[in-house]
Amino acid sequence: MRTYDSGIGKKARKKRKDRWGNRMAIVGITLVVFSLGVVVNVKSASMKKKDLEYQAREEFLQQQYDEESDRAEELKEYQVYVQTKQYIEEVAKQKLGLVKPDEILLKPNSKN
Repeated sequence: MRTYDSGIGKKARKKRKDRWGNRMAIVGITLVVFSLGVVVNVKSASMKKKDLEYQAREEFLQQQYDEESDRAEELKEYQVYVQTKQYIEEVAKQKLGLVKPDEILLKPNSKN
């Protein structure tokens, strides 16, 4: 024979199990959300560090670029100077020891 109380007891136990399952689901979801928050925070810190490194590297490379641009400008000016008559005369005097026909060359006395 069935009694009226046995049906109520089963329903109450089932509700308790459902409540326990709901609580566990909420705890699980909370842990997942918390874990995602921690991972996002760690990755964010890592990316900020990389960003600072890249900014420093960019500044260094920009400085090198500016220096090389200045050097290229100096080389262009030197290239123009090398093609002048004044440069040719200087090289002829210094390296080849040549003089113009109307120049007098004075050498210091090697005796002291």
